[in-house]
Amino acid sequence: MKFLLLLIPCLLAVLPIVYNLIEPRLFGFPFFYWFQILLIPASCLTIYIFHKQAGR
Repeated sequence: MKFLLLLIPCLLAVLPIVYNLIEPRLFGFPFFYWFQILLIPASCLTIYIFHKQAGR
């Protein structure tokens, strides 16, 4: 069940149909770019949470 938490960022990264949009823009960047940039720390946080839970 804990592995499902790790699947979320992986599935979001490999499904460009989810984030293949231009709008909304953030600081002039299309959604496509800033979503991928936001996905990096979100993935790191997910892996960190999973690592802490697995250590218990």
